[in-house]
Amino acid sequence: MIGTLLRSVRADPGRSPLARPEFRAPHTLTVTSPVFDDHGPIPRRHAGRGVGDNISPQLNWTAVPPETASLVVLLDDIDVPLPIPLTHSVALLTPDATGLAEGAFTAGTPGVRIVPTVLGKSGYTGPRPITGHGTHRYRFHVLALSRSPADSGSVKAVLAAAAGHVLARGTLTGTYRR
Repeated sequence: MIGTLLRSVRADPGRSPLARPEFRAPHTLTVTSPVFDDHGPIPRRHAGRGVGDNISPQLNWTAVPPETASLVVLLDDIDVPLPIPLTHSVALLTPDATGLAEGAFTAGTPGVRIVPTVLGKSGYTGPRPITGHGTHRYRFHVLALSRSPADSGSVKAVLAAAAGHVLARGTLTGTYRR
């Protein structure tokens, strides 16, 4: 019922921190997944707690610049009924990573440092839109940075450290509906 009432209320993707000019990049990463196509439905297995198994999908990317010092993987929901997109999950990876295996977007995975978000501290928090709200778009962003964020204690700190230091970026968008 609430989802139906809020169906026309959607976040403004232009208000995402990643839409700011300091997150533009001179190069593009190609981000893919073997389990869903760009703008295609995300399988239920990868949906959030209480909806699916909350297991992160496999992600792959190419064209990381050789001077990359750190990679950031960020998942956001741009259709949440809030003023700005909701950041679900953030992780810092070593610059030589070319992807994340299924289930690897979690604390304890070698080479993956999880950044706490408002949704949880263990890593991946999959799609879980409000029932009846319609189809939500979930963006998996990969940012190649020219420096490593020194303070990774919060999403805000990571984004502040990344601003102006993005060498390349790519996005894979998946959809989910309840």
